[in-house]
Amino acid sequence: MKLSIVILAAGQGKRMKSDLPKVLQPLAGKPLLAHVIDTARTLAPTSMHVVYGHGGERVRATLAETLAAAAPVTSWALQAEQLGTGHAVQQALPALADDELALVLYGDVPLVRAETLRQLIASASDPAQGEAMGLLTVMLDDPTGYGRILRDPQGRVQAIVEQKDATDAERAIREGNTGVMAVPVRHLRRWLGRLRNANAQGEYYLTDIIAMAVADGVRVAPLVAPTVAEVLGINDKLQLAEVEAEHRRLRARELMLAGVTLVDPARLDVRGELLVGRDVEIDVNVIFEGRVTLGDRVRIGPHCIIRDCTIAADARINAHSVLEESSVGAGAIVGPFARLRPGAKLAAEVHIGNFVEIKNSVMGEGAKANHLAYVGDASVGARANIGAGTIVANYDGANKHHTDIGADAHTGSNSVLVAPVTIGAGATVGAGSTITKDVAPGALAVARGRQVAIDGWKRPTKTPKK
Repeated sequence: MKLSIVILAAGQGKRMKSDLPKVLQPLAGKPLLAHVIDTARTLAPTSMHVVYGHGGERVRATLAETLAAAAPVTSWALQAEQLGTGHAVQQALPALADDELALVLYGDVPLVRAETLRQLIASASDPAQGEAMGLLTVMLDDPTGYGRILRDPQGRVQAIVEQKDATDAERAIREGNTGVMAVPVRHLRRWLGRLRNANAQGEYYLTDIIAMAVADGVRVAPLVAPTVAEVLGINDKLQLAEVEAEHRRLRARELMLAGVTLVDPARLDVRGELLVGRDVEIDVNVIFEGRVTLGDRVRIGPHCIIRDCTIAADARINAHSVLEESSVGAGAIVGPFARLRPGAKLAAEVHIGNFVEIKNSVMGEGAKANHLAYVGDASVGARANIGAGTIVANYDGANKHHTDIGADAHTGSNSVLVAPVTIGAGATVGAGSTITKDVAPGALAVARGRQVAIDGWKRPTKTPKK
């Protein structure tokens, strides 16, 4: 049976107390809804349909790129009035085909696992078990706020009762409804048409279709979620923080099972995709964003931020360094307190020291800039040494210009290389020089004022106050 996925993402999220729509609230660096979409697309659905409402165009604009890659067919369905979950699914119904299985997900439940959803789908599409719909439930120590699962003495699901409509005995039930279900569309279409809003909230509950399925002889196949964490919904900033902590814990666990050494698993943030080799070590308070690849035996020091970077084997990133859209070669050393800006490309064995900034530049094999330097829009040859305080002045106030520094060249401390300029292979720039013309290979360039000593000079003194 073909699979279509319906994601309900129309809620306003008043308890967030935020101008940002609830499904756009950030979790691990991307919107809640994006997490759900990423999980959904791993199920290879025929189509994906997002029901949106509050902050509609903002939601669509933010997620447009994610959705474009999420599934072959994707549509948006507007829920202009929030009249309940059943009403929300009705908005997507015209885009669903009767020969499909509809998996209903929620834009504010970001940690549900693909493995769990596959089990749920299988429970609703096993021909040996006959026609069925799948229902994901959860066992809770405190089920307050959840719809309760009503079962008969044989354990068969009979209905779901919402908290506000439940009796005291029903509220004592610990099995709660997650809202996630897999339903054959031909039945879903009929059941949604029979929904009524005669309940405490005056809404059209999607959960009412459970009793309809039982009445129509369609088996309800329950699946209890393996953990509470993966089905947690988010309604306020407190719950958002709790789910963020759980996300960090899960990512840390995955990394450690993959062989990564984490000094403190509780102090790691992975806000994207992190690919790791063998024997990687990561110290505390490191943040990874976007797509980051760490080769074998890479060591990351504490308090680093690394975004969209590739770091080759045996490289070391020391404390308090910030790297973005850069590549670091094998055995290179970066930091502490270094910054690699977009376009920085370090070859093998490069050393970038404290308070050095590299932007849109290539550092050749074995090149060094050990402290207090800026290299922008430059090509630096192998084994070149950029002295302390060297500045590549690449910007004239309107345009950027390129600098070439040859292999084995040396720049003295407090030099300024005014681009465009070429420092030839093996050339040396004297300390304190401002270089505005090309330096020939092997030459020494000195460009600074002549030192003058004035004998008998006296420093000015302060005039006594009257």
